[in-house]
Amino acid sequence: MSVIDRSHITTQQTPLKLLTKGMKRSSGRNARGVITVRHRGGGAKQLWRTIDMKQIKFGIPATVQTIEYDPNRSAYIALINFLDGTKTYIIAPEGLKVGDKIVSNVNTKIKPGNRLILRNIPTGIAVHNIELQPGRGGQIVRSGGSSAMVLGFDKGFAQIKLPSGEIRLISENCFASIGTVSNPDHSNIRIGKAGRMRHLGRRPKVRGKAMNPVDHPHGGGEGNSPIGLKHPKSPTGKPTKGYKTRSKTKSNKHIIKPRTKNKKRKR
Repeated sequence: MSVIDRSHITTQQTPLKLLTKGMKRSSGRNARGVITVRHRGGGAKQLWRTIDMKQIKFGIPATVQTIEYDPNRSAYIALINFLDGTKTYIIAPEGLKVGDKIVSNVNTKIKPGNRLILRNIPTGIAVHNIELQPGRGGQIVRSGGSSAMVLGFDKGFAQIKLPSGEIRLISENCFASIGTVSNPDHSNIRIGKAGRMRHLGRRPKVRGKAMNPVDHPHGGGEGNSPIGLKHPKSPTGKPTKGYKTRSKTKSNKHIIKPRTKNKKRKR
């Protein structure tokens, strides 16, 4: 088992009450109460921190007050205090410290934490919390340790290389934050024991071949039997391992290069 050293977190107290609310767990169920995501349930109680993904207080400097842990995401969050007294949470970039000044504007200084539109960001700069449509707020590149890169501009669009390797066109009027998202060691965590998974709200997973035929297409047979010549399937009968589920109404016109696949290392 491994854990992350959070000694640099500036406060271990409860989050700001005005920016939190109670969070009800769905346990993987949809609005009709049907389980659509398996192996979910239980877990420790958590408060939902309201994160400002838009940061629309343009031109008003803010001071970083605290760097805090958020149980609902892999990145750390920062409590910032504006000159007018307003406080809000943002996703903290790597290297942001208490007392730093940040600002969100159409054009501002290139430094970690500042937010500006893509057309005013030089090429080769790492960005995160990027909008897909102007005014909607940051939607992509928000997980711990992730960052995208501005490659160039063409006909009102910015070419962005995403963490997956995908190169995508995004309107140059969309906002993005400068820097890499904090907590890059999140991917190195080893859970280590089953109880820790239960604290996260993740229940045990059972192999399909260990079930009965009524419960899974791989189930049944005498003893430890293979799934046979049939293609591997999900519990609902849909093929897995490469079966495309993307809606036909979706468009790929803004994708210049699809995401790269991990190639198996030759021995």
